[in-house]
Amino acid sequence: MNEARDVAVLAGGCFWCLEAVYLDVRGVEKVVSGYANGETPNPTYRQVCTGETGYAEAVEITFDPSVVSYRELLEVFFVIHDPTTLNRQGADVGTQYRSGIYYRTPAQHETATQVVADLTAQQVFDAPIVTEIEPLRNFYPAEAYHQDYFARNPYQPYCLAVVAPKVAKFRKQFLDKVKA
Repeated sequence: MNEARDVAVLAGGCFWCLEAVYLDVRGVEKVVSGYANGETPNPTYRQVCTGETGYAEAVEITFDPSVVSYRELLEVFFVIHDPTTLNRQGADVGTQYRSGIYYRTPAQHETATQVVADLTAQQVFDAPIVTEIEPLRNFYPAEAYHQDYFARNPYQPYCLAVVAPKVAKFRKQFLDKVKA
């Protein structure tokens, strides 16, 4: 990996939402939708949807830390999904939709733990944060039709109802972080 790049792996419900937002973040160079921290080698979407593989729908974000920090990526993460609902985001229910931060280094672990502690101390949410913070065990890219899904299907009903509002919320709250 290029020394000037870093990688974050995050799960916050449907990967289409996270991918669409993070593709819009200045300093993010690539976002891959996929499956993290499960048991079955090379899982398929159909397998992950059963909830029996242990995987979370996640995104692998390649970013330039001189432009956007890991902490800033986490700050966006905690605005664009609900970290207080266990194994669900809105109507998406199951362990595959859990909230998770899958760290790759001790520094990422420390940052994630600190961000959660700060949000808890500030009482940002009305309920406890249930986001799991675990070492990244594995990540498999999702099938090709899941990649760049929102960009390719902006008028699909789920995209209109769920993805587009999350992108709009990000742009409104983090205008200074939106790509030109």
